Amino acid sequence: MTPRLTSDLWVSAYLRRLQLVNIPAFITSKGDATAGAVIVKLNTLDGQAHAFHRSYDLDGNRVWATLAEGAERDVDTSLMKQRSFDPDIWVIEVEDRQGRHLLDEDGLSG
Repeated sequence: MTPRLTSDLWVSAYLRRLQLVNIPAFITSKGDATAGAVIVKLNTLDGQAHAFHRSYDLDGNRVWATLAEGAERDVDTSLMKQRSFDPDIWVIEVEDRQGRHLLDEDGLSG
């Protein structure tokens, strides 16, 4: 079994990875440092957004799945609802007109 990174360490590494390619990102909700779930909101700066969370595919592999997408205000409403269920979640907002989030890159995917 592969050891899991703490949430705060993963978030720090993710923000640094985004910074290296000049993609703005910031923490909008800080969750539990050790085991808080992480949601990544991609804001494409055109009124649209996507929210991704960790999930499992049919083979049991960890993947990033879409939690919500559409108008940014609707995605924000969905994220507020998620926070009401689980106050320990992290929400990271990534702002990129090209829709880049890097979640599919080595070390970040699944």
